[in-house]
Amino acid sequence: MARPKVEAPPADAIRALADAEGRLALRVTPGARSESLAIEAGRLLVKTRAKPEDGKANAAVLALVAGALGEATGRLELLRGATGRDKLVRIPV
Repeated sequence: MARPKVEAPPADAIRALADAEGRLALRVTPGARSESLAIEAGRLLVKTRAKPEDGKANAAVLALVAGALGEATGRLELLRGATGRDKLVRIPV
């Protein structure tokens, strides 16, 4: 069975949250019931079904954000927050 499409804000709205250097603040909820992206309080909220073990949740978060932006996952870089819920990701500007 195919996974349902993740609801996400428009790519332009996500890019508008990043600073001039392409740094984007995220708040992540791993192990969520469903996957989603939303904008709240000046940062992107990301919910992923992946569990926070062996970097699986981080990889899933980067994949979700990259998909919402229409970019390849390899073009995103996790700058800070590998083990926390608050993360900083560099996106292509």
